[in-house]
Amino acid sequence: VKLKKKKACLSLFFSSTALHLIAFLMQKMCSVWNKLITELTRLSHTFLHVPQLHWIVVEDAPQPTPLVTDFLAASGLTYTHLYKLTPKDRKLQEGDPSWLKPRGAEQRNEGLHWLREMGAAAKGKEAAALEEAVVYFADDDNTYSLQLFEEMRYTYRVSVWPVGLVGGMKFERPVVEDGKVVRFHTGWRPNRPFPIDMAGFAVSLRLILTNPQARFDGDAQMGFLESSFLQHLVTMDDLEPKADLCTKVLVWHTRTEKPKMKREDALQKQGLGSDPDVEV
Repeated sequence: VKLKKKKACLSLFFSSTALHLIAFLMQKMCSVWNKLITELTRLSHTFLHVPQLHWIVVEDAPQPTPLVTDFLAASGLTYTHLYKLTPKDRKLQEGDPSWLKPRGAEQRNEGLHWLREMGAAAKGKEAAALEEAVVYFADDDNTYSLQLFEEMRYTYRVSVWPVGLVGGMKFERPVVEDGKVVRFHTGWRPNRPFPIDMAGFAVSLRLILTNPQARFDGDAQMGFLESSFLQHLVTMDDLEPKADLCTKVLVWHTRTEKPKMKREDALQKQGLGSDPDVEV
């Protein structure tokens, strides 16, 4: 489902140097704090330093939420705000571990659908400019070096690099020999078609537009979501190693911890809790 684009700049979309970052968002609430705003603030302040960036934000919601709408309007970024609700049978339930089901498949596919619609409408110089644009799936639980965005800008098909603090390891990465990716350094199921984290690759928009069947499989088994998409686009031999032949870590998984609120809880019991109208 598409939301009216308040600030999606067509001139940027049809720029040959554009980076299109697709992010899926789910509400992360506790009784006193909205984790989502914390992470969006951190992300947006990084993205503001990246030239020619278009942020495609897709909420896991039945309609756009005022919280995200207001945040994006004030962000100073060029963005498109979409929403797509995850079917109930694919949602994690209370107490489920985060790895039990693939997350964000529907939302990432919605972002891809929007890009394909825009690409189909492109003519002449606009269509030619799309040849060099790049798509990256930028989740809100990562920390990004600015160098990463400059590296991915030069993607011909699919570029890859290491990801730090992921999969119970210091880092996972493609292993490169003679300039080619030959295998992956990972601690879990290295025999997967593409044993890579979502933060570890970027894709040419041209490749996405010419392969309409490439989508994320919401029913993929654990750890195979990335493979379900990439196997429609490339083989291992096509991968383009970045970050000094995959020897540098430029992106890390860094989840925000739930804060300890024992003093807040104590004050609330006395009727002296913090003002609930102040957004945190």
